[in-house]
Amino acid sequence: QVRLVESGGDLVQAGGSLRLSCAASGSISSSDAMGWYRQAPGKQREFVALITSGGITNYVDSVKGRFTISRDNAKSTVDLQMNSLKPEDTGVYYCYLASAGRTYWGQGTQVTVSS
Repeated sequence: QVRLVESGGDLVQAGGSLRLSCAASGSISSSDAMGWYRQAPGKQREFVALITSGGITNYVDSVKGRFTISRDNAKSTVDLQMNSLKPEDTGVYYCYLASAGRTYWGQGTQVTVSS
């Protein structure tokens, strides 16, 4: 069983920064891909960023240049550094891990950006 626990969500003013963290435990491999999705009120969950075990990253266009994803394979953690936050970044941020054809999700952490 895989468990993902996120932390770091908060209320922040536009232009501010937050750092989200996700810790994975259970039957995981350092080769698994990890990343983040988010869901704004009334909208579908959308992809934000991912990172492979080799450090290859991918971002949704709306966060490129502002967000940075990183991971520590030894600690099974993935972080999301979010700078220059905008009100449209508001939502619940979910950590995920893709392993052996399955996707595991955390419980989510709320990010609210006020204008």
